Amino acid sequence: MPKYRIIVDLSHFQLYLLDVNRVIRGFPVGIGKMVTRTPTGTYFIINKQANPGGPYGAFWMGLSKPHYGIHGTNDPSSVGKQTSHGCIRMHNEDVLELAALVPIHTYVTIRT
Repeated sequence: MPKYRIIVDLSHFQLYLLDVNRVIRGFPVGIGKMVTRTPTGTYFIINKQANPGGPYGAFWMGLSKPHYGIHGTNDPSSVGKQTSHGCIRMHNEDVLELAALVPIHTYVTIRT
């Protein structure tokens, strides 16, 4: 059984890291705009990349939903808002902390 799982709560702009069923950390996130909403459902992390370049900040974690991921941002003011093309944006220091804890195949549930 995996140690960690992630829940993204779109209505509260929060990502929660759970150890089994206990929340151990919460992080603020930016989510998709009205026309490019963040998809809901359960996915898993399929890849991880430090310093991916472009607007993805310090780290990228790709999800099993093609073209979507959890990543840092070069625009910290976008966190806590509906500003992305559907990805989940985090402050760079937060995405680095999260990426150090969760392995590939960690489940990610995105809910409203």
